[in-house]
Amino acid sequence: VSGSSNRQGTSGSSYSCSLDALLRRLRAMDTKKDDKFADVLDAVGEFGTFQWRLIVLTFIPNIMSSFFMFADHFVFSEEKPYCNTSWILALDPNLSEAEQMNLTLPRAHNGSFLTCLMYLPVSWDLESIIQFGLNITDPCEDGWIYPESKRRSLISEFDLVCGKELDKETVQTMFMTGQLIGSLIFGLLSDKLGRYPTILLSLLGLMFFGFGTAFVNSFHQYLFFRFGVSQAVMGYAIVSLTLVTEWLVGEHRAHAVILEHCFFSVGIMFLMGLAYNLPHWRMLFLVGAVPVFPLISYIWILPESPRWLMMKGKVKEAKEVLCYAAEVNKKTIPLNLLEELQLPGKKVTKASVLDFYSNRYLCKVTLVMGCVWLTISYSYFTLSLKLRDFGVSIHFRQAIPGILEVPARLCSIVLLEQMGRKWSLAVILIQTAFMCFLTLFLPQGEDGPSLKSAIILVLVLGQFSLATSVSVVFLYTAELFPTIVRSTGLGLVSLASSGGAILSLTIISQLPALLPIFLCFISSIAALCFSALLPETQNQLLSDSMEQFSRAR
Repeated sequence: VSGSSNRQGTSGSSYSCSLDALLRRLRAMDTKKDDKFADVLDAVGEFGTFQWRLIVLTFIPNIMSSFFMFADHFVFSEEKPYCNTSWILALDPNLSEAEQMNLTLPRAHNGSFLTCLMYLPVSWDLESIIQFGLNITDPCEDGWIYPESKRRSLISEFDLVCGKELDKETVQTMFMTGQLIGSLIFGLLSDKLGRYPTILLSLLGLMFFGFGTAFVNSFHQYLFFRFGVSQAVMGYAIVSLTLVTEWLVGEHRAHAVILEHCFFSVGIMFLMGLAYNLPHWRMLFLVGAVPVFPLISYIWILPESPRWLMMKGKVKEAKEVLCYAAEVNKKTIPLNLLEELQLPGKKVTKASVLDFYSNRYLCKVTLVMGCVWLTISYSYFTLSLKLRDFGVSIHFRQAIPGILEVPARLCSIVLLEQMGRKWSLAVILIQTAFMCFLTLFLPQGEDGPSLKSAIILVLVLGQFSLATSVSVVFLYTAELFPTIVRSTGLGLVSLASSGGAILSLTIISQLPALLPIFLCFISSIAALCFSALLPETQNQLLSDSMEQFSRAR
């Protein structure tokens, strides 16, 4: 009897799951009936050659974006500077470097050379210097040398030593500030000018500022070019996601966004390989930026979003793009469908950034998703900086999370298909909160290698969870906003993401060790609570106009 009841329970459970899946598909089919644009996309082919080509085109620049985003970590290698005392070579040009340093540099109590002091030059001959020695010290006068350095870094190039040091967090803050500004500018431009020209503008920024970084003549110029490339990186991330979201339907959209983010990890591996093998930071930017130039071909092969064209009243151009996509997929769009494809209203839909304040639904979605993005960004950077505090090398901090992010994001495909956007986000935030909570109770001292390894493992697993959340929240956010302000909405919530990164860099250097982790836990719980206010978007049609958005939500 018990075996029979177990079999009945198992079959009932499988029947329930299949029924739920069938109901979801039926709801999706039902919602598509009232959307003429969805019918046209079905006629074009949901996922044919054209869609594959579009995805590949958007993948490639993501490799370069991650390269430029994380390049700073590999050009600030630690250097031990010694004063340049080449004045003594005028007395004997045949002196070796070791002999030169031994005669002209003071030593510390442990016998090592002092890094920022030198003996004042004298007018003696070499024999007198060897016999009596020098004893009056002074700060370096003629620059520095780096005899122990095997690579040419920014520190040795611009002598950022001995009182001229620049905190790495300052450089990262400058980069994040550029992303903050770029997210807003490119988001507005995308909704105003279109996806196609804005993507081209961001790629032009990658070419100019990314490749141009190799030719800077001062550290301030380096900061300026990094500021510029950070805007281009964020602009491309927002607008390319918008373009993919508006061309693809159903589960294909989720797959494309997640695979796009997987290629971001490929860029990190590409950067690490070049940084390990190239001895000069300028060569790193020269060689790494070369693949950007073939992207000029996007002028001729990248399509515009037909949804955006429709919202701007460019119905003829939208039909031309759709017919071209159908031709590539070897499909034919019925004439009656094309004729039914008209503006949703009697006039062109207009929208501005002020709608995010005046429209109740837009305001709610922006504030909630802003909280979620800030939490994810703050938590990810905090965990990464904690890894650095435990003495983990830069290659480990970039390689291990970079490798783990690929399976983490692929796992999110299963989450999204089985649980939907809203519950997937909830599960990930719960997991992040748990990891932060667990870290709070682990001893922060280095009491032994096994304990230190356990803490590092927890931090890496936390980053694993957050990598998944980035893909989910990108997709979820893009589906929540209507076409007419989709890029602007993504840009606004990206402000919170950049703000979270800057906040992490500031807090972790100012507050006690446990407090930044505690804030990760609290913010994750807050984001989880606020995300309950959001609607589910799985198997729902994309909203296009403001009227659709208000009515649908």
